[in-house]
Amino acid sequence: MKYISLIISSILILTGCNSSSEKQVDSAPIVKGDEIQLTTEQMKLAGITIGTVVDTVLSGTLHVHGRIDVPPQNLASITVPMGGIIRSIKVMPGKKIRKGESIAVLEDQAYIQLQEDYLTTKAKLLQAESEYNRQKGLMEAKAGSDKTLEKARAEYQTLQVIQNSLAQKLRLIYINPQNVNEHTISRSISIPAPFTGFVTKVMVNVGRYVNPADILFEMVDPSDIHLALNVFEKDLLNLSIGQTLQAYLNSKPDQKHECDIILISNSIHEDGTAEVHCHFKTYDSSLVPGMFMNADIELSKHKTIAIQDEAVAEFEGKHYMFLKSGNNSFRMHEVKIGVREHGMVEILDGEALSHAQIAIDGAYSLLMAIKNIE
Repeated sequence: MKYISLIISSILILTGCNSSSEKQVDSAPIVKGDEIQLTTEQMKLAGITIGTVVDTVLSGTLHVHGRIDVPPQNLASITVPMGGIIRSIKVMPGKKIRKGESIAVLEDQAYIQLQEDYLTTKAKLLQAESEYNRQKGLMEAKAGSDKTLEKARAEYQTLQVIQNSLAQKLRLIYINPQNVNEHTISRSISIPAPFTGFVTKVMVNVGRYVNPADILFEMVDPSDIHLALNVFEKDLLNLSIGQTLQAYLNSKPDQKHECDIILISNSIHEDGTAEVHCHFKTYDSSLVPGMFMNADIELSKHKTIAIQDEAVAEFEGKHYMFLKSGNNSFRMHEVKIGVREHGMVEILDGEALSHAQIAIDGAYSLLMAIKNIE
């Protein structure tokens, strides 16, 4: 109804109609670029009054939105350092799994070879250690040679390096080298979950051969979820680390989730917004990554310049006021607004307008008149 009345007002201005049938119809308003010239009768019909910006104190509530997210350390892409054939899969998307539980089982003859090399090196190391100790004894009894002792020492140290290297390779494929012996050699390995969480993606199937670079599964740990809000650049100055806010889902607007601001990004996106990261004070398992949420941020009181809401007209995402430029003439002026409270709107660039006379009621009628002429 508001917009209908505004359009009607604009039509009245353009046609110069008069509520009294006895009066002559005034001429149409004169529009030149961003300026408009009205007659006295048109001023009355539009209900235009004149006012100025005022110094005041506002607080207000900032309404923003965003999505539930998790930090990078709570996301995992699971791979395997050595290729193999998938023999069994223990999970499916959405399943909760605890740290260390098996996700999948892989098979490959390379696993057998690695365990064989480790055990063979371990046996050679025992022999090399014995020979090294024997040569040291001979040297102490002056019955050996320095050359033979140095050769035995080099062989012993080389095998130590090889054994330690093979042990680390076994750990990479989730095999404990201390449990490897001639009776426990296995052709398969089990991939454990890196943390307690949920499997979000299963990207393989049974029987498929996977390479070391392939991502097999993706997991998320929701215990440290946070809310990533999109806040316009002009509103960032009103926010601070530690500030509290109330977040809620579209489906449950009455269920509030209290959060603290933990990070305000310095990177501005192309749409003029920056990310503000917030931590939930109480973990709620019903909140999962990817959910859309709204948030209300109570802003602190601050001194600012403001004007009545009716003085600011919005068109295609921009805000305008009309500054008096002469007798019954006004110039359209773009402004940046801040918070709204108690029928007042903050003018962020209002210092330059401290002495300007501004159209209060009827600003939308002036805007529509200019746009209709255009």
